[in-house]
Amino acid sequence: MSQTPRVEPHAAQASPVPAAGERRGVGAAHAKAILFGEHAVVYGAPAIAIPVDSLTAEATIDVGGAAGLRIASSLYTGPVAGAPARLTPVVTVIRAALERAGLPELARCEANSSTAANSSAPGTVAEGPGATVTIASSIPHERGLGSSAAVAAAIARAAFDLAGAELDSETLFDLIQTAERVAHGTPSGIDARTVAATGAIRFNRGSVAPIRIGEPLILAFADTGHPGSTAQAVASVQALRAREPASTDALLSRLAEIAEHSIDDLATGDRGAVGAAMSEAHAILHRVGVSSDRLDAIVAAACDAGATGAKLTGGGLGGCIIAVADSEAHAEQIGVAMRGAGAERTWTVEVPAV
Repeated sequence: MSQTPRVEPHAAQASPVPAAGERRGVGAAHAKAILFGEHAVVYGAPAIAIPVDSLTAEATIDVGGAAGLRIASSLYTGPVAGAPARLTPVVTVIRAALERAGLPELARCEANSSTAANSSAPGTVAEGPGATVTIASSIPHERGLGSSAAVAAAIARAAFDLAGAELDSETLFDLIQTAERVAHGTPSGIDARTVAATGAIRFNRGSVAPIRIGEPLILAFADTGHPGSTAQAVASVQALRAREPASTDALLSRLAEIAEHSIDDLATGDRGAVGAAMSEAHAILHRVGVSSDRLDAIVAAACDAGATGAKLTGGGLGGCIIAVADSEAHAEQIGVAMRGAGAERTWTVEVPAV
């Protein structure tokens, strides 16, 4: 996908060059955005999502250097054993990916770095002092853009690259989900599928199908500057559904219908219909309690600036907004309006016709 960011939410940090004699594995993944179907997807309804190639997570695993297994990132640098609780999903996928890639001695070397096993098995690494997992990401954290899933995918790819082993799509999905379950409880799998996708997808009950984009779709993105919480938002909708099952199920069913009907609108390139569907979806997400005053204000500002429609994307309670623009210049104008309404940063994403 060709996408042009107006304002990069974060700058990825360069990874250090490994010293002579070290081995390195490298992996990367992109962000994602849900166009339609948030929350309904949790209950088995379809959702439509796109990769956001302009925002990426990168991981490198270098063998050698400091003893034990270590992490180097903007959030924490030090031994894996001492990582803060918020990095538990990352630690989980590091260990799982190294094990699945055939590198168990690295997965466990933080416990006793001097006991790395000598092995003649394919894909293993010779005994050494340990390994460092370096993570750099331009994907805003806790903004509904799949940051945790993308980081997990990048780490999995780096581990298999280090081992010289083939990483198939289902193993990649399983490894991402290993981290996502720690991060979000019971993830639907849409993030794990979309951060590894090459184009727009329809996701339903774990199955994925590509969808056609008939005309380029130009989206203005806005970051509220406030973190969202998928787990909290999902729990909130579950609580509402327990109190008001009939009305909540009707709203979730309508979200599912909007997602399904959007496939034809995307295929024909009907921006007006896509935008109108987004605005209706946002109104429903507001009614089920996962929007916020700031999200609503930014959506209203986007529509006042001429967007054909706008909505929150992801779990909600913070995070990001997407709005449909007529052109890149129009997206810039919408971005100015959204920043005026409180958005911390904005950028433009073009979903190309395919």
